[in-house]
Amino acid sequence: MEFIYDYGLFLAKTITFVLAFAGIVAIIAASAMKQAQKRGELEVTDISEQLKEVEEEVTHHLLSKEALKEKEKQNKKTAKLKAKEAKKSQTDSEESTKPRLFVIDFKGSIDAKEVSALREEITAVLMVAKPQDEVLVTLESGGGMAHCYGLAASQLARIKQANIPLTISVDKVAASGGYMMACVADKIVSAPFAILGSIGVIAQIPNFNKVLKKNDVDFEQLTAGEYKRTLTMFGENTDKGREKFKEELEEMHALFKEHITEHRPALDVESVATGETWLGKKAITVNLIDELIISDDYIYQANQNRKVIGIKYSVKKGLAEKLSKAASLSIDNTISKLWQHNRIFPS
Repeated sequence: MEFIYDYGLFLAKTITFVLAFAGIVAIIAASAMKQAQKRGELEVTDISEQLKEVEEEVTHHLLSKEALKEKEKQNKKTAKLKAKEAKKSQTDSEESTKPRLFVIDFKGSIDAKEVSALREEITAVLMVAKPQDEVLVTLESGGGMAHCYGLAASQLARIKQANIPLTISVDKVAASGGYMMACVADKIVSAPFAILGSIGVIAQIPNFNKVLKKNDVDFEQLTAGEYKRTLTMFGENTDKGREKFKEELEEMHALFKEHITEHRPALDVESVATGETWLGKKAITVNLIDELIISDDYIYQANQNRKVIGIKYSVKKGLAEKLSKAASLSIDNTISKLWQHNRIFPS
């Protein structure tokens, strides 16, 4: 009887806590659903300042105490001298007139949903950038839906239309839709073993018609328009439908090649538009890219005579989302503690 009592008590406590927290989660979730669509925040990072801090920290550890004191004295003298000069001069400082490199990161998924942040980042840059500045987009994508990546490429084209130099850096992969974006740039740089190319179009559709027939299952599909549905997953596909579908793929491929020719006229598109991919070392020989260099080195070199600024647009989680996650973790922790304090079976 004691066993049954202990077990029942443990079960009652567990159910009570679970229901209580589930109720809290439900309320928070309902509140989150009612919230208006959240606006994201633009994060501006002074990458040049970060690099300077790293340099100072390393120098601090390398110098002797005497050398460090001497360097600090020299820095104070230099700072005072600059402050005096700034007071005398009414013109903009050298720092404010120094050309800038704006850095944007883009890591694309199959549906290129990241384009919503990209458009905000590009808009922000265009509001302040000048022709002597440059935009560097570090791109990583294996491609995806053609129309989604077409929009992403159009967002990048806005930079060129504003007469701002655009460079795309590929450290890992820019294939298919990724290369559709990359080719918009004035210059494409990549790591030696980055994957580039895949200039082609693919569509894969499973068909279960034979399975349905084997199990005496009928499939009905009604359309208005001869080619509203060329291939289907459950109906019996026809040669005419396949031919039309293939025709649509070829049309998309032709538009892809036209897009590349427009932005990289020196590239022999027909020789590379085979769906193949090339590593960076080979890609430069077929003119898919312009230079072999990783993004870190490109940024480091640019920092020698330009100010490097990172631009990132992100949507912060709302209070309801944070509380919902916290409540979920609390449920897990509570159940775990209950089990430890009331366990009946040997551990």
